[in-house]
Amino acid sequence: MELDERKKKILQAVIRNYLETGEPVGSRTISKYTDLNLSSATIRNEMADLEEMGYILQPHTSAGRIPSDKGYRLYVDTMMEEKEREVVAMQEMLVERQDKLETLLKKIARVLAQNTQYATMISAPQTKRSKLKFIQLSRVDTHQLLAVIVGEGNVIKNNILSVQDELDDETLLKLNILLNTQLNGLSIDEINLGMIAAMKQQAGIHSKLVSEVIDAVAEAIRAENLEIYTSGTNNIFRYPELADQQRASELINTFEEKQLLGELLQETGADGDETGIQVYIGEETPVQSMKDCSVVTASYELSDGMKGTIGIVGPKRMDYDRVVAILRTIQTQLDELYRKE
Repeated sequence: MELDERKKKILQAVIRNYLETGEPVGSRTISKYTDLNLSSATIRNEMADLEEMGYILQPHTSAGRIPSDKGYRLYVDTMMEEKEREVVAMQEMLVERQDKLETLLKKIARVLAQNTQYATMISAPQTKRSKLKFIQLSRVDTHQLLAVIVGEGNVIKNNILSVQDELDDETLLKLNILLNTQLNGLSIDEINLGMIAAMKQQAGIHSKLVSEVIDAVAEAIRAENLEIYTSGTNNIFRYPELADQQRASELINTFEEKQLLGELLQETGADGDETGIQVYIGEETPVQSMKDCSVVTASYELSDGMKGTIGIVGPKRMDYDRVVAILRTIQTQLDELYRKE
């Protein structure tokens, strides 16, 4: 007898429902959990075939079915492979896209420096309040699990977790369902202590593992370290009022260390007006080494709420009209480029 696609979907529905409730599953329940639009009678016939094939069991007469070891094995080896393929494909796509984006941002910084003859900087986009898309726990070896965590913007984080005792397939599936049911679609702010306590209670002896996964999730969807690309730092020496050895040295150090640039770009990006443009002149600039400069920033937004900031640093006698016009052009081009994808 062939295990066709319809039987696989019914088996998957039996397993998922049983793992959620711990109760034998009947045909009427399955009719609500599949997209096959089958009658209870048809589902009963399919479940009878699945039982004959050894994928499900009927623990008591007139009771529903529960998965057999063979059913669990098929679920793990076949159905979970689809999710793993999705993760691998997503990772490959994101690596390619990330490389392209990094190259593009570096090029923008370089072109801006050449066109304006000022120092330029641009931050890689981030999602400030990222939400969890899904979690997948899979076995690496007897004492290690791989937790694949996918957040908004399809940001993927892999974490290796140590376990004292080997987890069987059913336990691993129950933990995956528990974690995804409770956490998917939530931001770090929405994962509260009450929710964590309830999950740990449901996990029983595996509460420590659930706690470690939640910590990994929090780390994955928290804002990452800001990546900043700079160009044209030597343009500072073109302007006598900034070319003083001490002032120029302080400015160059700021660009090289990048920590202060990160704070500046995050602050100015949040303060921008409705156009996303912000101008700081002299003492208005929040970075001490730039008090003799002017800084013009523009925020940009890509898909999935990913936002970043572009900044141009020059003398107070900066050509503001031209700088603002160039930044608006860059905003528009980035918007058009990523809305098309």
